[in-house]
Amino acid sequence: MRPLPVNRPGDREVLECGSPLPLSFVPPRKQSGRGLPHSPADAGLSRAGLRLAGSWPVSGSKRNKWLSLLLPACWAAFLAGPSPGRAAPGPASADSPIRLTDVTRQTGIDFVHTDGSSGRRYIVETVSAGLATFDYDGDGLTDILFLNGTPLGEARIEPAPTCRLYRNEGGWRFTDVTRRARLDVPSYALGVAVADYDNDGDLDVFLNNFGPNRLFRNRGDSTFEEVAAAAGVADTDTHVGAGAVFFDMDGDGKLDLYVGHYVGFTYARHHIVRFNGHPAYVGPLNYPTTASRLYRNNGDGTFSDASEASGIAAHEGAAMGVVASDFDADGDTDLFVGNDETGNFLFVNDGHGRFRESGLLRGVAYDAGGRAHGTMGVECGDYDNDGRLDFYATSFQREAPVLFRNRGDGLFDDVTATSGAGVRMASLVTWGCGLVDLDNDGHRDLFVAAGHLQDNVELYDTSTTYRQRNRVLRNLGNGKFADVTDQSGDGLRIELSSRGATFDDLDNDGDLDVVILNSRREPTVLRNDTPPVNRWLQVQLRGTTTNRDGVGARVIVRTAGLTLTDEVHSGRSYQSHFGTRLQFGLGRCDRVEEVEVRWIGGGTNVIRDPGVNRVLTVREAASGP
Repeated sequence: MRPLPVNRPGDREVLECGSPLPLSFVPPRKQSGRGLPHSPADAGLSRAGLRLAGSWPVSGSKRNKWLSLLLPACWAAFLAGPSPGRAAPGPASADSPIRLTDVTRQTGIDFVHTDGSSGRRYIVETVSAGLATFDYDGDGLTDILFLNGTPLGEARIEPAPTCRLYRNEGGWRFTDVTRRARLDVPSYALGVAVADYDNDGDLDVFLNNFGPNRLFRNRGDSTFEEVAAAAGVADTDTHVGAGAVFFDMDGDGKLDLYVGHYVGFTYARHHIVRFNGHPAYVGPLNYPTTASRLYRNNGDGTFSDASEASGIAAHEGAAMGVVASDFDADGDTDLFVGNDETGNFLFVNDGHGRFRESGLLRGVAYDAGGRAHGTMGVECGDYDNDGRLDFYATSFQREAPVLFRNRGDGLFDDVTATSGAGVRMASLVTWGCGLVDLDNDGHRDLFVAAGHLQDNVELYDTSTTYRQRNRVLRNLGNGKFADVTDQSGDGLRIELSSRGATFDDLDNDGDLDVVILNSRREPTVLRNDTPPVNRWLQVQLRGTTTNRDGVGARVIVRTAGLTLTDEVHSGRSYQSHFGTRLQFGLGRCDRVEEVEVRWIGGGTNVIRDPGVNRVLTVREAASGP
């Protein structure tokens, strides 16, 4: 779409919005600023082609006439409350065995995030950033990479900020090894994916940036070499990055790369909005939509641009979170792309790396009420243990996160209201998320990172806050979730503006810990202190003819009372990466009957009686562990 016309040169402002209405009511976000309540009436007015903010196509008395007609109608609709499909009040808070303890101070991590802000309110500041948890040096301990911004426009900081890599030393101590690992390269990093793209036995790192991307090839000696330009994945100097995923799109054993693009922002297009006199960031619909990129792995350390040939380039949106998953279980990997206010994409793979966009037809483009959300993070997992992978998408204020249940016939249902998967989150802006089993009871819970993107939102909207508490929803095992945030430890009492979140076993004790990147602040590290009454199994894959880490492989764990399904992903949630080693909570089951691995390309391994409370490494084509 074309950017909206503007009123004045320089740091341009769209129409200032003010009215005698209550402070918590401001015009809708759809065509103007971010941080605004988005009511059902907003969506209807937008679909009718009417704009309540932005640069108006009329002025003076005509504009006043439009306002006199539209504002009373919008306010009446706002008072009418939620419409069908919006999350209804879910189950009341329940008792929770989950205990997440804040151990940030004892870790030695001294990272502080910057989004490069200098008061100019560039839109890219609002979407910074994700993070990654992975074992970069192969010592069996999960390390942490925090993404970071750099000064924007003409601003300068010396020394320039960089992403920061912290090595896990064990015992909840981490050491900054950024310079030693040669990752101290300034870039405005937004999204990250981690995988062994060259199949040499070490995990490599791709950063999707505002500006040229970075591809850090792991040299196998705990250092990295930046090779994006040589590999053909640097992209342009002006693109705004988003989520990214490595996946094997054509089953040839080589990991290809999807690179999400957000909006067509440039400094020349920059403008802001004011609400009740206060400056605010504009939303994505104030800039052109963009097409993302898809790169085919050539097998020699380089990639070729397959965006056009694959069909990806034919679809423009405002990508944020991305996850690659074989949702229809046909043996090839598809792509679910969360778009900010432009309708989500579901790219269905034909098995040869050509994709058909089917989000609307499959039921994941919009919520049950037909509304496009400001989708932030996207996650997949089998929340109801029916063997089918479902999708979860976080969203903007007054747009509850959405749980899309996989029906098994290629279609999805929005079950947010009936499941309680968005309970008590309508006032939040939600970002990173995990469908993860935090108490190892065999049912995937929900962790949701929250925080507003307007740092002054409380000056003009009394219904929300800038700093917010993250949320834990416990899976009750009957298709419903209960908000157990208040009962799940001191780590859930922290109020910051969170973005990316990752979930991995940082201390190798059999449960999932949590790391959260907080905008403009220190991160949060949560140790899982849930009483260890349940059993578990972790599965690490080693491909031989397929990619080394088994990205895209499906793992099915069968016990006498449970059948658990998961996949290996590279890149997920809000522009982050985690979970290369899969975690399966087993409840009270003391025996796993078998583990089945379905590799990309068609091979299968079955391991019988692998034991419990252990890490199982499965090598492709082997007859056992």
